[in-house]
Amino acid sequence: MIRISQLKLDVHHTEEELRAKICRLLRIRDEALLSCVQRKQSLDARKKPQLFYVYTVDIKVKNENEIKKRIQKQKISNVQFQPKEKKYMLRASGTKPLAHRPVVIGTGPAGLFCGYELARLGYRPILLERGAPVEERMKDVEDFWTTGVLKPDSNVQFGEGGAGTFSDGKLNTLVNDPSGRNARVLEIYVENGAPEEILYQNKPHIGTDILLKVVQNMRKYIISKGGEVRFYSKVTDLVITKENGAGKLTALRIDTQTNPRTNPDSKEILDTEIAVLAIGHSARDTFAMLRDLEIPMEAKSFAIGIRMEHPQAMIDRAQYGAERTSDLPAAAYKLTANLPNNRGVYTFCMCPGGYVVNASSEAGRLAVNGMSYHARDGANANSAVVVTVTPKDCRTALKEKFCETADKSNETEDVLSGMEFQRRLEEAAYKAGNSRIPVQLFKDFCKNRPSGGPGEIRPQMKGGYTWGNVRSIFPEELAEALEEGIRSFGKRLKGYDRPDALVSGVESRTSSPVRILRDETFQSCVKGLYPCGEGAGYAGGITSAAIDGLKTAEAVVTEYHA
Repeated sequence: MIRISQLKLDVHHTEEELRAKICRLLRIRDEALLSCVQRKQSLDARKKPQLFYVYTVDIKVKNENEIKKRIQKQKISNVQFQPKEKKYMLRASGTKPLAHRPVVIGTGPAGLFCGYELARLGYRPILLERGAPVEERMKDVEDFWTTGVLKPDSNVQFGEGGAGTFSDGKLNTLVNDPSGRNARVLEIYVENGAPEEILYQNKPHIGTDILLKVVQNMRKYIISKGGEVRFYSKVTDLVITKENGAGKLTALRIDTQTNPRTNPDSKEILDTEIAVLAIGHSARDTFAMLRDLEIPMEAKSFAIGIRMEHPQAMIDRAQYGAERTSDLPAAAYKLTANLPNNRGVYTFCMCPGGYVVNASSEAGRLAVNGMSYHARDGANANSAVVVTVTPKDCRTALKEKFCETADKSNETEDVLSGMEFQRRLEEAAYKAGNSRIPVQLFKDFCKNRPSGGPGEIRPQMKGGYTWGNVRSIFPEELAEALEEGIRSFGKRLKGYDRPDALVSGVESRTSSPVRILRDETFQSCVKGLYPCGEGAGYAGGITSAAIDGLKTAEAVVTEYHA
């Protein structure tokens, strides 16, 4: 097998032109090229409007040894022969017996991938999900967007698939994992119905419409291997005993009263010595429960901000230097700004051709997120524009902006100050929009005045919206940082700071406000409790959460056998 990298072709090229370029490079006839598999595809827009796709391909040819001698003699650097590729495949090696089946709490990417691998290896895991299966969850979310009636345990944040299900479905990650876990995550997605193109695209994405089916298929696989997936099952308490002076997990208390199809008083104690805590970044009642149980946690920095909407055609022109053609995807962007006051402002979860969605999960509070379908064919592009906040920022804002009177000096209380700050922002957003998403023109955001209607850009939203004053939601220092950051972005992406760009809020669920501490065995100080994924503070997106799920599964199967 031969691997060729840095193959550059015009974006309008044909498959025949790709084959021809390979043949010219290797000096072979077309009939000698037996197969060609794409391993990587990226877009080079440095010479816009002249755009190129850059490929890495694996090929098979006739007379490989003969070609090898010639290429090595010519010293062509972008051609490798039989490249070594790290193939990740988890294998069980644990020796300790399990008295009970392992439990995974949460079915977001971390919990789902952890459960998937445990099931594949014969551990028959029990997955607990406080919300609905994805089919019912979709109906609940659509009903909420239409009527405004929120189901606290079945919404954009809670339910099978986790918060990432109603997002752009981006699968690129900054995680450097030479073991190959990233590739394994993509392979599992493809095995369960995702398009094969995600295996080689530089910035792969699935989209909400396809993710729904993929999640269902992963559930079916887990069940086929002897696992269980229990919905409407919220863990309300951990049963912990002392062993040699240390805590040891022995059972979980489960409340199923959120299930409208069962006895509203249904409760259960589930015996287990292993529980993977993949609860997601919005499980605020669970964070409070863990604090009360004195499970070690620490407050961490996260980011808050707004959603910005622009015409997708404007973003395409800015990024491509011309109108987008059918050969090109809807253009994306990633922007950062380091302000003079040392605050960082950056775009997050950018959704080409997407929608701003009401992503609330608590009554009387409102949060927004972005979502795209696989086609990314909506009229607007949207992205979060966020500013990093520290635990100190959160404590200051609670005191000065929101006039909190409770004593926050105690370290035990202080660990959830970020969560409380999120809540106050969401309450302010709910009031600013009178229960609907508040929307403001950027020019009015800068002047701290309510907007009365749109300019040329019309909101593309899932859920009701109204015109108002988004800036009023934030402490002024953070609002100023957001404004300054957006103006900075406008210098690099033409039109980004246009007066009629749409601002909505509040984007408050970028990541977990806490980290649940774990050791080198991936366990809390309580033996058998495995904090995992984004909610535990160890991931920041779909792929990184899934990777952490794989790592946690590794920790279990290297200690215990099925």
